[in-house]
Amino acid sequence: MMVPAVLLLIGALFAVAAPRLLARADWPDREPVVALWVWQCVVAAVLLCCALSMTLSAAAAWQQVRGHVFATAPSAVVEAYALGAAGAWAPTTAVALACGGVWSAAMLVREVVRARTRRRHRRAELLVRAPLLPGEQSGTGRLVVLEGERPEAWWLPGASPRLVVTTAALRRLKGRQLDAVLAHEQGHARARHDWLLHCSAALADGFPQVPVFAAFRDEMHRLVELAADDMASRRFGRLTTALALVELNEDRGVFGPCPALRGQVPQRVHRLLTPPDRLTAAHRLRLTAVAALVPVVPVLVTLVPGLRALS
Repeated sequence: MMVPAVLLLIGALFAVAAPRLLARADWPDREPVVALWVWQCVVAAVLLCCALSMTLSAAAAWQQVRGHVFATAPSAVVEAYALGAAGAWAPTTAVALACGGVWSAAMLVREVVRARTRRRHRRAELLVRAPLLPGEQSGTGRLVVLEGERPEAWWLPGASPRLVVTTAALRRLKGRQLDAVLAHEQGHARARHDWLLHCSAALADGFPQVPVFAAFRDEMHRLVELAADDMASRRFGRLTTALALVELNEDRGVFGPCPALRGQVPQRVHRLLTPPDRLTAAHRLRLTAVAALVPVVPVLVTLVPGLRALS
């Protein structure tokens, strides 16, 4: 009964090796959408290793679980997993991994509830600062302009998404710069980047001692911005998008010798002004395919004893 242990070792290998390999690679900044996909596949593989190890450990520990998991399997397949030879570690492993799964679900629910609460409060604030006009329906998407001395623009997701822009931003943004900002925020909404941020934050907050989840959260925050920048620059040009970023963040101390906040903004502007060479379509396809195979590895490892028994 070595399969659960092998799955945990594979999950640990993915958790340790993948962030290091991605940190050393130069292509994630060139292809942020592909990098987002690769990170999701790696984290999915780690979680899948834990889930499959928990299932087999529970099947080895309790006959009732075994009956459900191998209900339709031939006796030769059940014997191939040597479930009866499991030691005292099986119940402990199954319970520990199950608790980890429940905790992960609880952290995700907490993150979603917090996000909805924040969104509800911001919508209530918008209604106070920018009340609806006579005959205007609250469910219609619209551009909301707020009085403000600080140039800001953000997308408020939800059933009726809104792009919120302050009057200071309108005074600063020139030409098609406002359109570029709108395209950037719409890119976040169309790709549902908010869900990526919620999931990564839930894992990082729930398991602060696991480096791969902290790296996943940090990279999601960085890569979603790069991906949205690319979406805007494809429609309105890199120079226009870069100038819009500068105008919105010039007074926030991010371009000085000691950047105070949003330290990624100078790197994003530099990337827009000096665009790196994109990978070829074939290279992007290979990376996407290889990443999609990563979660398949724990499934194949789990099925190997049964397939051998059947053959």
